Amino acid sequence: SALALLVLVAALASGLALALLPRAPVNRFCTAPNNKTGFLCDDRVTCVPASWVCDRVSNCRNGEDEQEQLCGDLPHSLPGHLVFHCSNPRSWIYADFRCNGLNDCGDCSDETGSLAACPPCGREWWSCRSVHYEFCSCIPRRLCRDGIQHCLGWSDEFAC
Repeated sequence: SALALLVLVAALASGLALALLPRAPVNRFCTAPNNKTGFLCDDRVTCVPASWVCDRVSNCRNGEDEQEQLCGDLPHSLPGHLVFHCSNPRSWIYADFRCNGLNDCGDCSDETGSLAACPPCGREWWSCRSVHYEFCSCIPRRLCRDGIQHCLGWSDEFAC
């Protein structure tokens, strides 16, 4: 009976030791709609866009996209794949805002910077150097030939 008690104590001690070992972090990377970077919920099926994480709205069934350990010290508490650091070291945006055609960083580093690595303008965009703060190197084609200058050389009014 002393041997059985010793075996039981050893089993409990090893179980406790295994429970105290740090667990490998859960891989939360996924691809959300429109091929954008996303956050994988605990159900391992739901993928929410990066910008929906820590927005004070629970998009995951268990609310894991709004937990304090994830949202407590933005952007440092977020997994790296959810964050894009602008060329200004104090500025960041959610990774799904990178290459969306808009000047989210304020200096176009999310659209034209080497770290952004954005593809060329798509079919719905016109390539030019924008004169407006909100755009960088592409403007929406809907702004072409609207009588308002959006490109430095007026190409949006004459060539687009």
